[in-house]
Amino acid sequence: MKITDRKTEIINVAARLFKEKGYSAVTMRDIAQAMDIKAASLYNHIKSKQEILVLIIIEIAEEFTSVIDEILASSDTTIQKIERVIQLHIDITLRNSDALACLNNDWMHLTDDDLIYFIKMRNDYEESFRQIIKAGIANGEIKNLNIEVIIFSTLSTLRTLYIWYGKKKNIKPEVLKATMIQVLLNGII
Repeated sequence: MKITDRKTEIINVAARLFKEKGYSAVTMRDIAQAMDIKAASLYNHIKSKQEILVLIIIEIAEEFTSVIDEILASSDTTIQKIERVIQLHIDITLRNSDALACLNNDWMHLTDDDLIYFIKMRNDYEESFRQIIKAGIANGEIKNLNIEVIIFSTLSTLRTLYIWYGKKKNIKPEVLKATMIQVLLNGII
């Protein structure tokens, strides 16, 4: 589906409103009002609020999935792969924190095949990350710690980065990346 500039604008405004108020609290009228247009005009570009949610969440989930597939298939070391995963999350957070908030907070409002597709992508993503960690433990690149705790600690930090970073925008992106990689890979001791 070709996305027009106006449709992109609608999606971006909706993502911001979903982040601020939550998907359930936002109406098409709210989106139109934020764009200073009539609600009926939205329907020239978008069928429904559900379509907007699908466009936001599925696009970003597909990006995460395709990039982690590339990372997993690469000949990089485990450490390099984990660094790339961290960089991926930071890049998406910096580029589109509103969409990331929708992905994390509103995915459960997806319906039918879109919900099934999203859950599969999320599970596949976690499994790919699990494979990276298992390989790193097996080849001695990372400590033999509980894999599930490593996955939870790392991904929960990265998935919620948008909440914290939104309050700390004075940190330069390159400093954020370098420091997060150091902390997540080496800890603080």
